[in-house]
Amino acid sequence: MFKKILIANRGEIACRVMRTARRMGIATVAVYSDADARAPHVEMADEAVRIGPAPAAESYLNAQAILDACRETGAEAVHPGYGFLSERESFAQLLKDEGIAFIGPPPAAIAAMGDKIQSKKLAREAGVSVVPGFIGEIRDTEHAVEIAAEIGFPVMMKASAGGGGKGMRLAYREKDVREGFEAVRREGKASFGDDRIFIEKFVEHPRHIEIQLLGDTHGTVLHLGERECSVQRRHQKVVEEAPSPFVTPDMRRAMGEEAVQLAKAVGYHSAGTVEFIAGADRSFYFLEMNTRLQVEHPVTEFVTGLDLVEEMIRVAAGEKLRIAQGDVALRGWAMESRIYAEDPYRSFLPSIGRLSRYRPPVETKTVRVDDGVIEGSEISMFYDPMIAKLVTYGETREAAVDAQVHALDRFEIDGIGHNIDFLSALMLHERFRDGRLTTGFIAEEYPDGFFGAPADEALTSRLAAIAALLQTRESERAGMIDGQLGKRPAPRADWVVRLGGSEHRVSVSQDGVYVGEERLDVVTDWRPGDRLAEARFGEETLAVRVHRERGRWRLTTRGAAHAVTVMPPRVAALAHHMIERAPPDLSRFLLCPMPGVVTQIHVKQGDRVEAGQSLATVEAMKMENILRAEKAATVAKVEVAPGDSLMVDAVILEFDAAA
Repeated sequence: MFKKILIANRGEIACRVMRTARRMGIATVAVYSDADARAPHVEMADEAVRIGPAPAAESYLNAQAILDACRETGAEAVHPGYGFLSERESFAQLLKDEGIAFIGPPPAAIAAMGDKIQSKKLAREAGVSVVPGFIGEIRDTEHAVEIAAEIGFPVMMKASAGGGGKGMRLAYREKDVREGFEAVRREGKASFGDDRIFIEKFVEHPRHIEIQLLGDTHGTVLHLGERECSVQRRHQKVVEEAPSPFVTPDMRRAMGEEAVQLAKAVGYHSAGTVEFIAGADRSFYFLEMNTRLQVEHPVTEFVTGLDLVEEMIRVAAGEKLRIAQGDVALRGWAMESRIYAEDPYRSFLPSIGRLSRYRPPVETKTVRVDDGVIEGSEISMFYDPMIAKLVTYGETREAAVDAQVHALDRFEIDGIGHNIDFLSALMLHERFRDGRLTTGFIAEEYPDGFFGAPADEALTSRLAAIAALLQTRESERAGMIDGQLGKRPAPRADWVVRLGGSEHRVSVSQDGVYVGEERLDVVTDWRPGDRLAEARFGEETLAVRVHRERGRWRLTTRGAAHAVTVMPPRVAALAHHMIERAPPDLSRFLLCPMPGVVTQIHVKQGDRVEAGQSLATVEAMKMENILRAEKAATVAKVEVAPGDSLMVDAVILEFDAAA
């Protein structure tokens, strides 16, 4: 077994590998860029080596710098994690030539499966069903338009070396191909150093199912069941689970056998994943093989009881797998949500900045948090926007989903935008809970964007009761002198609570809390200053994140943030006469919705534009975002140029006032 390994990655996966290595008695080496000098994975490692500036191309993608770090520290093996160099054949070969073990598959397997065009040819030769499409290099946009027309719309354009939702565009008509082909090329070049594109038929109402593989260097390859990753946004996974509510035992067996067949055909060992797209009739087609550990590997670990990182390390050290296919059994259900630095209330735009508050839920036997940040960490524009992964387990799917809801309500993040409310809303959505999923689930259920999960009458009443309790506690504290109450608390406090466009009369007394005529038996140990309130309603507990601002409360729970005003009845009567301040009119401007770099300006001064027309493209967190006109207008002034770095709400264009 190895004595020292280097982790050629950052964030939560670097921390994850280090924890397993430490448990195995293996020393660890971290590498870091200037942006990560104080990151948790650096503090956790036994040794740490700087490998370059913040941009990934100058640090985590610098194979020579990582090799030099191995030489400097005497590391015997390298675990690449995922992303960066994890699927780079040249990196695996470089280590092999140096006599350093690569904790992953052999270079030839990476080469065979890393090229999506070549991998489909190999899959077809191995007897694996593939999606109809054009498997070859595409010359230019006109060639792409011809191919798409021959295949038949809708089609998917993909970067050959792509992954993680990057370098992908769905085209329903010729216009989409013309607009998106070059963008896919640029994303492929920027993220993977490869601008080759292929086009394939888009299977409508599809489900994304993947098979986890594990193989050793002695010829054994096993499949560990499936994961469902259908809940995606812009082709990037948001929620994953194991097993799938859609897959039958026969389908699982067939998919597993095809995945193993493909792996053996390319001489695969280590952990890997074969991804399939499945139709409503349970037909399935090969998409790609990920020759690395997947972000969603924890759900498979929960249901199989295996530590995939440990198995990868043992395989790289030459050991045989300690289990056979017959030993693999799926027990219970596991669910994973990806906590992203993005604002779902602003069309999921990327968010960067400092985590002024970061308090994940407490880990238990059924709740796991994989992260690589701490309170005070910076979320940078240079890397993937994932902050953490929340994984829950239950004996049933319903139990795993409910555990997600409870844990998400207790996840505290301030300082940046995040998608916790959205994830909670997904877990509460009737269609999700029924398991009626497709890769279009988010687009279909939130076509106009996300505005928070709706609160039913029961939740609204409970929030009104909690708000009244918080206000009462705060009022009692205001009467304290030297830690003692200056006067005895009133036996009853009456409030008017405005919440969700409605008004509730709430009374708080020792007898309980009355919302109108309804008595709620509610108890909370919240004290002024606490950011999380846990209120117990009989046997049920509701966790609410609490924020106080400008005399109002913001209570966040169950997938939505609720603005709440609590007033004495006499104040409420007068408040109706207050004039609301109108926000400034910014409709004449195109504002930058996220920090990023302008890559293209599609219009010029004097141009007349129509609603939906492309105005500018801004790159943020390695993704291109096309900004479009909301209505017909004439461009009065262009304020920026390609290459400019912009902050949130920077003015890009100004339109004529008459627009």
